[in-house]
Amino acid sequence: MKFMRNTEHGDDSFDDDPMSSVGNLFDIALVFIVALLFALMATFGKEFFEGKTAAKVDSSGKIEIITRQGREVKSLKQSDEKSEGRGVRLGTAYRLEDGTTIYVPEE
Repeated sequence: MKFMRNTEHGDDSFDDDPMSSVGNLFDIALVFIVALLFALMATFGKEFFEGKTAAKVDSSGKIEIITRQGREVKSLKQSDEKSEGRGVRLGTAYRLEDGTTIYVPEE
């Protein structure tokens, strides 16, 4: 029984080393990061798997619209062909000084 008792440290079982809790902080940080990743995927995960649309303008000024629906990707390019037909005016597009284009619907 003499070997089972630790008499060097006395009755105080509290560890006075302030660096002993740093290892626990690392574990808590890892758990927090994993929980944050799960929360972000739950919030924004749908957008990665659903369809997306992007538009880009090449150096010649032509617009290309790229749409993704699941695994299918479609690209629509602006052509120089003229079209005819009847229709209704939907609104007006304006190009701002910084180069962005905005659309104002008719009321």
